[in-house]
Amino acid sequence: MEITAKAIDAFVVNVLEEVGRSLVIDTTKDKLVDTKRDRNDLVTNFDKSTEKFIVSMIKEAYPESTIVSEEGFGDDVKNMDGLVFFVDPIDGTMNFVKRGDDFASMIGVYLDGKPFIGGIIDVMQNKVFHGGPNFGIYCDDKKILNPENKSLRDGLIDISARMVLSDFLNTKEVVKNSSGLRVYGSAGIIFEHLLLGKEVMYMSYLAPWDLAAGRVLCEGAGLEVSSVDDDPVNMLKSQVVIAGTQKVVSEVLKTVKNCD
Repeated sequence: MEITAKAIDAFVVNVLEEVGRSLVIDTTKDKLVDTKRDRNDLVTNFDKSTEKFIVSMIKEAYPESTIVSEEGFGDDVKNMDGLVFFVDPIDGTMNFVKRGDDFASMIGVYLDGKPFIGGIIDVMQNKVFHGGPNFGIYCDDKKILNPENKSLRDGLIDISARMVLSDFLNTKEVVKNSSGLRVYGSAGIIFEHLLLGKEVMYMSYLAPWDLAAGRVLCEGAGLEVSSVDDDPVNMLKSQVVIAGTQKVVSEVLKTVKNCD
């Protein structure tokens, strides 16, 4: 298939729509649940089967690409050369298991290290957010406007609960200076909220597959994505990331860097 933004965007949307239809049915089925790092880091048989499906679709359409994926069915990617897909089959597995909603599936695509196309399906709402820089950001077939560049005091924020409870990097001060804290348990759902202007910032420790699609979409919508140190965002490692309006990211970076 063509390596153009239009072709890859259409491919990503098609795959996510098919995944979404399957996962809606899967919420009604018995789940085989296991743990990874700890008791709250869940993985199910549906995480694995969904990832296998997405990886097979990518390999069939773009055999020369490489794939970074959460459950290990992708490739051992050492660099960002060429076409690289990032796959998160079920983002918010705890929500998927315990609640049956507020979970997503995500595909991020990078070309020679640069954000190219991203796609996030809010499964239970049946909405696909997709697009990228120089292409536009869409919810299904409707182009969405860039969110307003609000300051911290004027917006709600999302921060990892663990970070706030431990006051990691001055996060309690960040919350105090905002309009309030929200926690959703799914990076994909939060990125959706950022794109729609419902919240103005997200801060968390994210793996590459957690971040990839959301970064593409946020940057395409005029939002900023930054690491908390002075290094560029590294798409091949897990890291603490701040995503949000340009005003908020600037404000929050000053606060977290004064944590000593």
